[in-house]
Amino acid sequence: MSSSSGPLNEELQCSICMHVLTDPVTTPCGHNFCGICLNKFWTNTHIYFCPFCKEKYSKRPAIKINTTLREVAQHFKEKPNLGISEVFCDFCDERKQKAVKSCLTCQSSYCETHLEPHLRVPRLKKHTLINAVEKLENYLCQKHQRPLELFCRDDQTSVCLSCTEGDHRTHNTVPVEEESRKKKNQLVKTKKDMQQMIQKKMKKIQEIQHSVELRKRNTEEEKSASVELFTDLIRSIERCQSELLKMMEEQQKAAKKQAEDLIKELQQEITDLKRRNTELEQLSHTDDHLHLLQMYSSLHRCPGTKNWTEIRIDSDVNVLPLHRALTQLKKTHEALNKKLSQTGLGCVQKYAVNVTLDPDSANPYLILSDDGKQVSHGNFKQDVPENPKRFNDICVLAKQGFSSGRFYYEVQVKGKTGWSLGVARESIKRKGDISPSPEDGLWSMILINLSQCIACDNPAVAYSYTKPPEKVGVFVDYEEGLVSFYDVGSSSHIYSFTGQTFTEKLYPYFGPGLNDKGKNSNPLIISPVS
Repeated sequence: MSSSSGPLNEELQCSICMHVLTDPVTTPCGHNFCGICLNKFWTNTHIYFCPFCKEKYSKRPAIKINTTLREVAQHFKEKPNLGISEVFCDFCDERKQKAVKSCLTCQSSYCETHLEPHLRVPRLKKHTLINAVEKLENYLCQKHQRPLELFCRDDQTSVCLSCTEGDHRTHNTVPVEEESRKKKNQLVKTKKDMQQMIQKKMKKIQEIQHSVELRKRNTEEEKSASVELFTDLIRSIERCQSELLKMMEEQQKAAKKQAEDLIKELQQEITDLKRRNTELEQLSHTDDHLHLLQMYSSLHRCPGTKNWTEIRIDSDVNVLPLHRALTQLKKTHEALNKKLSQTGLGCVQKYAVNVTLDPDSANPYLILSDDGKQVSHGNFKQDVPENPKRFNDICVLAKQGFSSGRFYYEVQVKGKTGWSLGVARESIKRKGDISPSPEDGLWSMILINLSQCIACDNPAVAYSYTKPPEKVGVFVDYEEGLVSFYDVGSSSHIYSFTGQTFTEKLYPYFGPGLNDKGKNSNPLIISPVS
């Protein structure tokens, strides 16, 4: 029955400033400090570690105010004398001294001076002393007016010796000190468990924040790479276009020059022929017979000219450089497609695995196809043997389990008004209703009333649809602690559980939902990944 003010004060004390915690924050190792004290401590050092246990961190931890601990500390501040005796001695005549002990036998409280006989006189030494308390009646049996020195474990109540001779005669009673030690040990264990829970949840927060940061960094890298690829593609197109236009202009200029040269040559031949024709015209009318005979040998034949039959200006464009440009453009496009295929759905589909349903785990009302690829809810219970693996809930697991690496599978859900899909750990509850949450070993999404998908996280996340997915892809990265869901039809991401910790085998999980009088009779179909 000693005061608990000492341990409580220590628990609420900042080990930096040595005062009661103000806006307390908790480090990943589970120790508590004033928010201002810890921030100031880490500001003045380049190495981040816990000021209490010296545990080091690779980077400055993200911390938040522990609201529960803040309320306890505030309550302690408002009642600074909690657990400290303000009881005065019943026997001091003038100036009352503070009592140090209360006697349950005498039902009085004593200061150090007036307590002395209880420490010396043999008869008084047998009395029951406790730390000074204000209301002694709370420590006495209301029925027998004797000290509550025993604890009845059957009725979980304090009793006196007279009670053990009456109503509690056959009950299991022990001294209150013994029961107090037991309860205190249990409180210590509870406190330890709570600290472990706090540490675990703080670690989970760090994992989630790390996953978000990792996703953000990967997204930025992918965005940068995509922009670079698209920029290269645009530059290639612009370069091809420029080269093509330049080539066409050069070919046009060459054709024009060729045509001008040919026309000039033709015009010269026409001029020569016209001159010869004039000479012949004049010679045909001359009376100078001697001159005609002299010129005949050079004028009676047509002058030789170029054979223009095969000479023409090519109207077609030389496309060989264009083909080269288009070939380069095609290579750039293929590189872009290859890069894009490494992100999103295209990236995870390469981890596709062959999955079949496990009939030993299927609820008796489920109907499985012979090839183990389809499951639906029937109207009648199937004649199947009972075994520990079989679910009472309307679901079934795959035969294949995975304890490392990455895996992916796709399920056709077309035409269904309700379903649930995901992965479950091997030790998931098989009998009774399943709680769809990561804490209970199930990472899943469900469809409700054909219009709303819910990611069963903590807290749950809902998505509304005018047209729900017809095929869902499920991807798991065991080491990364990642479970992602995709709408295969639109190649879009739906939701991801991040920062999870897997310690058991994970099995693909299928819940076709109730038949609902035929409205939801379509089966879930494990589909090959294309």
